[in-house]
Amino acid sequence: MKIIYADGCNPDFIILCHMLDTYLNHIVGCEENRLQYIQYNKLEDIHDVIIVYDEAIPIGCASFKLFGNDIAEVKRVFIKEEYRGKGISKELLNLIEERAKEKGFKKLILESGEPLVQAMSLYKKSGYVIIENYGQYKCMKDSICMGKTIIS
Repeated sequence: MKIIYADGCNPDFIILCHMLDTYLNHIVGCEENRLQYIQYNKLEDIHDVIIVYDEAIPIGCASFKLFGNDIAEVKRVFIKEEYRGKGISKELLNLIEERAKEKGFKKLILESGEPLVQAMSLYKKSGYVIIENYGQYKCMKDSICMGKTIIS
């Protein structure tokens, strides 16, 4: 496995995000059911990306973006299906947390939802707790927001 650090313009990250969107569309029924969320996942807003490779094949990604003074929002966490269950997503989340600490962030927040059972399990096992829905997700009843303090 190889890890690289990139930004939201990286072609492999873009491909993985398209795969993530297809996966999410399948879980919730169709893209129309996700329209209110799509606007909050623009890749040009993401400057910190981690991509994991198996040889030269991109197999997963995770990223974060600035949310507030010392708060970053975790975005676009995805592992190709055939690589799930091997601890890769946990490692990506750990790397995101370390990178965010290096950049001076003290807390990470994220938005997920009940249909994303595997993601919710990963976040809970990684120490994220459910918080009040924040920002654009305040009025979205299907959203579940989580947070974790990474520097005390």
